[in-house]
Amino acid sequence: MHMKRVAPIENDAEQGEDGPDGPAGHSPLAGLYDIARACDHPGPAMSWRHFTASVRSGSGGERAEAWVARDGGRINGGHVDGGEDDGSQVGGEQIDGDQVVGGYVLHFPQDDNTHLALLRLMTHPGRRREGIGGALLDHAVGRARDEGRRVLIVEAPADGPGTPFAKARGFSPASTETRLVLHLRTADWSGLELLRARAVRHATDYSLERWAGPTPDELLGDMAHLTEGMNDEPLGDLAMEDQRWTADRVRAREEMLTRAGQRTYTVIARHTASGEPAGFTQLVVDAERPEGWARQGATTVLAPHRGRRLGLVLKLANITWFRACEPSVERVITWNSVANPYMLAINEAMGFEVFDTWHQWQLDI
Repeated sequence: MHMKRVAPIENDAEQGEDGPDGPAGHSPLAGLYDIARACDHPGPAMSWRHFTASVRSGSGGERAEAWVARDGGRINGGHVDGGEDDGSQVGGEQIDGDQVVGGYVLHFPQDDNTHLALLRLMTHPGRRREGIGGALLDHAVGRARDEGRRVLIVEAPADGPGTPFAKARGFSPASTETRLVLHLRTADWSGLELLRARAVRHATDYSLERWAGPTPDELLGDMAHLTEGMNDEPLGDLAMEDQRWTADRVRAREEMLTRAGQRTYTVIARHTASGEPAGFTQLVVDAERPEGWARQGATTVLAPHRGRRLGLVLKLANITWFRACEPSVERVITWNSVANPYMLAINEAMGFEVFDTWHQWQLDI
C-alpha cells in the first residue's frame, strides 16, 4: 500500500464532465470521494462539487490537503514514510492492484488555532480491520507534525466504527453534539407562527434583515462582528481558541461555499435605536443537489442582546422564509452541543427531533 497526495480541483472548469453528480473518471480524488460516500452516515451527503471544494480549503479559511492510500507497493512494519507521491509504503506484504482503499483530508487553520489540525479519515467499508485506518492515521499525524501542529481533532458518530477506532488510538473525548432534524412537510406551521408571535413581543426593539447568497459588501463588517459571537459556543474540552473574524475572512468563507455549490439564507437582528447588529442565523442548502436536505448553519445572539428570545425569533423567521424559497427541501438538520441547553430548548420548541449523536476527539501529537 502506498500514499499519494491528491491535488485539489482549482475551479469548476477543471471538473470537465464530472459536474455535480460525481466524478466521471477514476482519479485518486474520485476514488476518495467514492469512499466518502460509502462511509456517509445517514443525513445529507456531500456532493462531488462540495467535496472537491473541501479538499481545496475549509469553510473557515483553513488550508487543506488530501491523501489517498492505494493497493500496490510493499508494506513495511506498519510505518508510513514519505512526501508527496513518493511511493511511501506500509505493512509487510505485496498487494496487487492500484485501487484507492482509503484516505484523509487535513485542514490547517491559518488565522487562529494554528496549533490544530482537523482530520477527516476514511477507509473503504469493505477493507476495514486490515490496518489501513491505522496507517492513514500515522501518516496524518506525521503531516500534522511537519506543519508544526500539536493537536489533532476528529469527529465520529457515537454508533459508528470511528468511535472505537479513536479510543483504541489514544484519542480523548472532547465534546459531544446531537444532530436534530426538523421535518418541513409535517411541521406544525400554525403552531410555529404562534410561537414566533409570542417571541416577537420580547424583541420589539429589534428589526430583521435578510438576504440569500453572499453578504452585501456594506454588511460584511457586521457579519464579522456577529460571527465572532460564535466564540461563546460551549466547546467542552476541545483545545480550541477563539476565532478572529474579519470582513475579508467572511468573504473568503462565502467564496468557498459558492465553489462548493452551496446557497445560504441569512437573517440578522439589528437593535433599532443604536443600529448595532445583535444576532444572526443561517441556513445552507446545496443549490444543485439538495436531495431533500438543508443544514442549519450558525446561530448566535451577542451577549448584550440576550434574554429577549432573539435566537428563537431569528430561527423562526429564517425557516419560514427558507421554506417558501426552497419547496423541494423536506428536512433541515442541525448540530447542537449537549452543553448548550438554551439552543437545544429552541430547537425542541420548533419541533426538531434527535437524529443521532456525534463525538469530537482530540489527540496530542
